[in-house]
Amino acid sequence: MKKVLSVSLTVILGIAVFLFIITFSIGLPIYCRFFYYAQINPLNIPESTGYDFATIKTAYDQVLDYLTLPNRTFGAGVFKFTEEGASHFADCKILFDLNATVLIISTVIVVTLLILEKFNVIKLCRPFGCSVALISAFSIFVVAIILALFIAIDFESAFITFHHLFFPGKDNWTFHPDYDEIITALPQEFFASCAVLIGASIILISAGIIIFQLVKRRKRLDK
Repeated sequence: MKKVLSVSLTVILGIAVFLFIITFSIGLPIYCRFFYYAQINPLNIPESTGYDFATIKTAYDQVLDYLTLPNRTFGAGVFKFTEEGASHFADCKILFDLNATVLIISTVIVVTLLILEKFNVIKLCRPFGCSVALISAFSIFVVAIILALFIAIDFESAFITFHHLFFPGKDNWTFHPDYDEIITALPQEFFASCAVLIGASIILISAGIIIFQLVKRRKRLDK
């Protein structure tokens, strides 16, 4: 019974670490709004929209408030939008809420299990003599590298593939700037920057965990 419990908790921790790295990284461009603010002028968004920095920032904040906070009605500041365009943001909100939920749950699981193991309340397995955190980090590191290469080769195709995967059977994400003006404030270059930030975060966090676990394993073997 203890063996089954140990294996089960180890698998749960491995999955939780994997999901934490992904959802934390995805959350960076979502919750760090200054990441968008810093790109407003470099991407020439005031020129492409005809609005100043403060107006664009206000519109972006309203959109993000809708996507990340409960009981908000969709709005995009001074930018016009269609019902179809608003429905796409409603679809996005589902994914944003899912990411936040998984991030919170995975964080609680990782912290709780590591604390319990630290105080010898539970005993976790070490597959192949390695920490499950090391295995999870290495797995997501490899996946991230492969995806990064695919995105770097052809971001537009990756962008389209992403929408087909996460919004199956829908085409309301193909905004027309004359009717859904908010898209002029969200150029593809911004989403490319988000992809770079997410990918870099996944790779750096995974690499950090891998290095930490390898050093820890080396010290344990040297004893």
